[in-house]
Amino acid sequence: MFDELQEPGCVLPKSPGVGFKHVHFNEILNDCGRVAWLEIHAENYMSEGGRNIAQLKKLRQHFPISCHGVGLSIGGTNPLDKTHLRRLKTLVDWLVPASFSEHLAWSSHDGQYYNDLLPVPYTRAALDRVCDHIDEVQEFLGRSLLLENPSTYLVFEESEMSEIEFISQISKRTGCGLLLDVNNVFVSATNHETDPYSYINEFPLALVGEIHLGGHAEDTDDEGATLLIDNHGAEIVEPVWALFEHTIKLSGALPTLIEWDNDVPEWKTLAAEAQRAHTAMEKFAAFA
Repeated sequence: MFDELQEPGCVLPKSPGVGFKHVHFNEILNDCGRVAWLEIHAENYMSEGGRNIAQLKKLRQHFPISCHGVGLSIGGTNPLDKTHLRRLKTLVDWLVPASFSEHLAWSSHDGQYYNDLLPVPYTRAALDRVCDHIDEVQEFLGRSLLLENPSTYLVFEESEMSEIEFISQISKRTGCGLLLDVNNVFVSATNHETDPYSYINEFPLALVGEIHLGGHAEDTDDEGATLLIDNHGAEIVEPVWALFEHTIKLSGALPTLIEWDNDVPEWKTLAAEAQRAHTAMEKFAAFA
């Protein structure tokens, strides 16, 4: 595991990382060997000072940092928010993160902002729009991004291609890499009664620069069928661990994040999830 001082901007190691939470700050610094890298949500650090920035400047001396955006609304129909882009560039320029990623989703429209990541229809028109937005982001930031596959709860009748074809075309046209969220694959497959293993088998794993693992909540829909909600608020369930192991058998070890954003646990619980991912990578990635 990672325990050495790192220069800002280094690449993410092919080892587990965790999403940074303030409550864990001292424990992380006193227990550096338990995780290899950290992720932050960009929107929490678009300021000029304060505790957030002070802690991040300290952490970047010890860990590679992945910067994960949640507010660009890359899948939206409106032009990208230029003010948001400028604030993001300010952060990226001084932080020099090892990785920057965003979601295949939209979260704002006509000046209204929604506390969710909403789905995109897989049409040629949407493909053109998403590619234009990613080109704009990458040119403005002066770096490539990783695009994350979504967790979905419905399908659009108007879609003209599969999700994997849509994502593959985006990467081909823009040169962006991909972030594979294995929990999102499991959530979507359960909700749509499809096979998550077939999805992984068809996914362009050679383009993946990072994997995410997280927890979800279980509910039922109006007809009594199981409905999974991607909430990053619980331990990773056994079927998702199994799907992760299947993935790294095919891909080899990749930087793998443990996401836990709600009902944040004690550090030892989060570190144990990272250790399980590390053990799986040591055991199963050898088959790739």
